[in-house]
Amino acid sequence: MKRIVLALLLTLISGHAVAENKLTIEITGGAEGAQPIAVVPFGAAGTRPAEDIASIVAADLARTGRFAPLSRRDMVNTPEREAQVDFREWQVLGANNLVIGRVLPGGADDFRVEFDLFDVFGSKKLLGAGLPSTAAGLRRTAHRIADAIYEKLTGQRGVFATRIAYVTSVGRGSGRERVTLRVADSDGFNPQTIVESFEPLMSPAWSPDGRRLAYVSFENRNPAIYLQELATGRRERVASHTGINGSPAFSPDGGRLALTLSKDGNPDIYVLDLASRQLTRLTDDPAIATEPCWSPDARNLVFTSDRAGQPQIYRVSSGGGAAQRLTFEGSYNASAKYSPDGRSLALVTRVSGQFRIGLVGANGGGLRVLSNGALDESPSFAPNGSMVIYASQYNGRGVLAVTPLAGGAIQRLTQDSGEVREPAWSPPLR
Repeated sequence: MKRIVLALLLTLISGHAVAENKLTIEITGGAEGAQPIAVVPFGAAGTRPAEDIASIVAADLARTGRFAPLSRRDMVNTPEREAQVDFREWQVLGANNLVIGRVLPGGADDFRVEFDLFDVFGSKKLLGAGLPSTAAGLRRTAHRIADAIYEKLTGQRGVFATRIAYVTSVGRGSGRERVTLRVADSDGFNPQTIVESFEPLMSPAWSPDGRRLAYVSFENRNPAIYLQELATGRRERVASHTGINGSPAFSPDGGRLALTLSKDGNPDIYVLDLASRQLTRLTDDPAIATEPCWSPDARNLVFTSDRAGQPQIYRVSSGGGAAQRLTFEGSYNASAKYSPDGRSLALVTRVSGQFRIGLVGANGGGLRVLSNGALDESPSFAPNGSMVIYASQYNGRGVLAVTPLAGGAIQRLTQDSGEVREPAWSPPLR
């Protein structure tokens, strides 16, 4: 139990993570069984745009572990329109699918990006569309194209146009550590600083509409929970009670915030109504209760407690009542997060003395270990439930890692300097 107490306190008093530029993604695992797909360089009419749309789309698809884009060196031709496609050429190369496209001028600094997706061996078009884009928005447009292709080929919504929040730290141990809360595209590009401090920042949590972040700040030497609008930067302090104010989690409708407070002497789970500011206590036990997470239907919350002597996952009704223990396999289970469909929980579990990311059913059974690090923590599901992002250690410093639940390539997200920790994957963004 020492580690859960320490983890609770450290996530409230010590900064984690973060560097100066974009996250760099490295594929660290294989992609056995990945489907070959050819994403041809997009043509351009007039001034060629600064972004290589096709390379962004190909990289997005490769990161899922389900697709293996062909090298451009192997492409005999680079068609831009359907009439230029010779399916026999791509059949010889073994590509199951083909993506072509073109970037057309749409105004002064605007573009129209058109693309087509083909079934190579069926010799037919599966999808064709055009998207308007500004010059600055071309990367996001490429992610939207990748989302459309992924959904057409898998039946599952893509997550490439989503974002991730994370905490970084530079200069840890120097006495002048700079901690930053950032938001970046799902591939690590376009990082934006939300707040920066020489005091700890931690526990970022997205609102369901993706417009706000809740987080813990120690900027006044005491932990407090803030809500911040991403578009305007406007923020407000919503919890600054005596003792611990931590682990914020938005309800599925965005109207309430679950949090950990020790204002009554012991860390317990509370729910704050954001409109009325009414506070409701959900747990009341001599043991620690922390790390709440709402079920997608808002009927229940899971949380971590040591009330059985060791950290385990419990479930309580959002209306209050007795808590039910869910996990029994292993001596340490903590930091549970519901999958978007509510059928699974990602959590931190201890395996042979090492802390790994695990997956269990919503009722706590059937543990499956997903990661292989020595100190993996802070799991967060992609909004389509296909991947889990988490904090890990690599060469002695904090990094992020992403693992597809269906197997395949594992991604490591690092920065040139500093550390990065506490990831939170955004909901689908409009």
